[in-house]
Amino acid sequence: MKFGYAIVLALVALVAVTGFASADRLPQQVPENQIFTIDTLIDVTGAVSQESEMQWTIDSQNSVAEGVIFDNNNFDALAGNAVVLTPAQLNYLQTKATEWANLYGNAASDYLSYKNIGGVFYLTKLNVPVDVNTNYMDPELFGSTTYANYLAYIEANFNYADSTVKIPGAIHDSKLYAGEEIAILTWTDTLRSNGGKLALNENIDFDSRNKGKGLNNLEVEKVLTYASTEGAHLVGAEEWTLDVAGNWEKTADSIRCVFAAASTEYFPAFCNVVKAKSELVNINSAQVSTKGAARAVAATGDIPAALNYQIAVTPDSNSGSGFADGTVKTLFGGSIMEARGKNQVPSATNNWKDTASVTGGIKNFQKTFNYESGFTF
Repeated sequence: MKFGYAIVLALVALVAVTGFASADRLPQQVPENQIFTIDTLIDVTGAVSQESEMQWTIDSQNSVAEGVIFDNNNFDALAGNAVVLTPAQLNYLQTKATEWANLYGNAASDYLSYKNIGGVFYLTKLNVPVDVNTNYMDPELFGSTTYANYLAYIEANFNYADSTVKIPGAIHDSKLYAGEEIAILTWTDTLRSNGGKLALNENIDFDSRNKGKGLNNLEVEKVLTYASTEGAHLVGAEEWTLDVAGNWEKTADSIRCVFAAASTEYFPAFCNVVKAKSELVNINSAQVSTKGAARAVAATGDIPAALNYQIAVTPDSNSGSGFADGTVKTLFGGSIMEARGKNQVPSATNNWKDTASVTGGIKNFQKTFNYESGFTF
């Protein structure tokens, strides 16, 4: 069984056992997106230097806070139309607003604001993350009521309107917020020769929009034939890295299909990194073809992350020797960490690495790596 297929089957088995308990959620596209293609065709006898690279980072967050906001800023004539908070109630809500800001992002002022008029505290805005709006408030301060019921009571009896705060994803260096995902896709490719005959055809296609199953954000395909002259040689390397991480999130915020049933209320935190790399060392004669593809952005959490790579090295049909000559190396690997529920400690880890190196007369060398990680395949 091919190595890539074995990995996919193992991950499918993991999902079958745990249901929707683990695996990647991809970030969503940004409002403005890019599509670009680069096609390269080289047919030359002489020195060649060719370099390509892409580093793409994208972050998104599905968390939303819903609540109420005062309709009129004329606080000199409130006439009973605004909620008055006791100092203890205000202190409680300030603590919660800070807690929500640390957990979900944005500032505490996005969740709570008030006016102090003559020592009386008037509530002007209260937004509660949807993940917690069915939680109960402090019964000693607010009675036996949930945040959702408290907000409904305010809107029904006072001069308030609906308020919604969407929490956008933004690239940052701190711990990921609840409902946040980030994907980092890195690709590099280099080729150099100090002479010889080189024929190269390379196609690079990039599309930053949301992708469904079977589609990719970056696809690169390359075919080259090289023959040494006067002791010249060819060297090159290609490397793909897909790094996807996310904090816990409610399942209802990530799955589009109404028939999909999750075995848990939350999709857990995860940090998954996979890599594919090939190297050409002192190639004197060979035909080399490579093909790579990666998916890092999707509209919903039921689209798996994907990284696929394949390389084939065969003799140059014009050489007459029946062998490719040189050294070829490959490395495929991954590091997987998965949590459960809202925990932020790993419940499962999985690390693997596959390396290969061939030197001399190469009749045929082929390696294929296929990786997917998601809630459904």
